[in-house]
Amino acid sequence: MSEQKEREEVLRGVRGSLTSLIVWIALYIIVSAIINSVLPEVLRPMIDFKGLVLDPYGIYINIVLALVFGYFIVRSFANFMYWSMRVRYPHPTAAAIRSIMMIVGIGALLAGIAGGVAGGASGVALGGFLGIVIGFASQQVLGQAIAGLFLLIARPFKIGDYVEIAGEQGTVEDISAMFTTVRKDDGSIALVPSGMIVGSKIYLLKKK
Repeated sequence: MSEQKEREEVLRGVRGSLTSLIVWIALYIIVSAIINSVLPEVLRPMIDFKGLVLDPYGIYINIVLALVFGYFIVRSFANFMYWSMRVRYPHPTAAAIRSIMMIVGIGALLAGIAGGVAGGASGVALGGFLGIVIGFASQQVLGQAIAGLFLLIARPFKIGDYVEIAGEQGTVEDISAMFTTVRKDDGSIALVPSGMIVGSKIYLLKKK
């Protein structure tokens, strides 16, 4: 792909992801307003006539709305960050940033919903606790992704280099957020976790 076509693709991606983000936010606001303001007034006479109460179900409806639209908003924002980073960085670096945004965004979404459901001081405490739990649960994955992002930005080695990293020696075939793929001299493939590479020495060797 030529540089001009790649640049046009990146610009289309930026515009498309930004449009998607705005559309999902607008849809969430509109649907939430309809369900919480307009729909209850229309349904209340019929529901009250049958002896049912509408109000207790409102919180569950809002949770579902927040989960569904929140996921698409987070995904659209992560895609927008991806295409924004593609202006200056290659695909692996931008993809690593997108992955980090998705992990952090979903964690913040779940913590925010939990805090909003509980309300008040207990909501803050519950949201904080859930945030800590999610943080611990995704600590290793997020740590690997951040280490991979550091490698992609710092670029201590590149695809095609003959290296020794984390005890593995061979030719670098791919660099991603989670793993670096090394083809060893015997033809086998080693997937080296990014965290191990950042915490160890890196040798750039000459092929024999």
